[in-house]
Amino acid sequence: MICSLVGGRFLSRASVLLGLSAGFGSLPTALSSGIQENSAKYCQTRSCQAQKRHISSNSIDMSRTFTSKAKGPHTATLIFLHGLGDTGQGWCDTLKSLQLDNIRIVCPTSSVKPVTLNGGFSMPSWFDIHGLGMDAKQDEAGINAASADLKALIEEEVERGIPMDKIIIGGFSQGGAVALHAGLTSERPLAGIVAFSTWMPLHTSMPALLTQAGRGMSVLQCHGSADPMVPVAVGQMTGAFLAGSTKDHELKIFPGMAHSSSPEELHYLGAWLKQRLGKS
Repeated sequence: MICSLVGGRFLSRASVLLGLSAGFGSLPTALSSGIQENSAKYCQTRSCQAQKRHISSNSIDMSRTFTSKAKGPHTATLIFLHGLGDTGQGWCDTLKSLQLDNIRIVCPTSSVKPVTLNGGFSMPSWFDIHGLGMDAKQDEAGINAASADLKALIEEEVERGIPMDKIIIGGFSQGGAVALHAGLTSERPLAGIVAFSTWMPLHTSMPALLTQAGRGMSVLQCHGSADPMVPVAVGQMTGAFLAGSTKDHELKIFPGMAHSSSPEELHYLGAWLKQRLGKS
């Protein structure tokens, strides 16, 4: 087993494979190496804080949902899910740096559960992962549960007065898979989906699960050309499905980017979000 020391723990290469190189735009070395330092250093501002959610959830650790308040009037929301073994903390501060003044950012943390691919080692994970191939067994129940919990977070934003067409959901790697499932099976249209370095979950059954709202979705899909973990070919296959199933899909491939994020990708995301959600 090839291991990396991440946040004081030894994790298998499979753990890094699906999310631990989660892409903190403020630290290019972390972006390229895929080795995350203690995530606490990424979220030290008072506006980026953990809050308990009043949601009955099996996949979300309610004590570790991180948010960044809108600087101006709160007129839109971005909910973004981390990758395997990570938390919402680093993504919260990274997305906050995009200066989305009217947009509240919500970055939940998944509950800790055993991951079959990693020898049963427990870590933050939205659902179980059995294998890496397209024909590997998928945790359908876990994917459905995580998707339902994300939809519950969306409903919480609606209760805050934010209309569905001003809410965007997204995620990195495993978190992006959950966001795709939740968005494409939503009964009401959202403003869009952001899918970073990810794949289509339950790909054989997804065509039958697509809702009318899902077909009308706008999707920004980003992938690195040098991703050794979720190969760009997988991203392109996912993109082909999305292009034929949604009204507005864009696949943006970043040359040389591995299984991580980059300043260029984050800049592109910021412009895409402002175009759809508006400036303050």
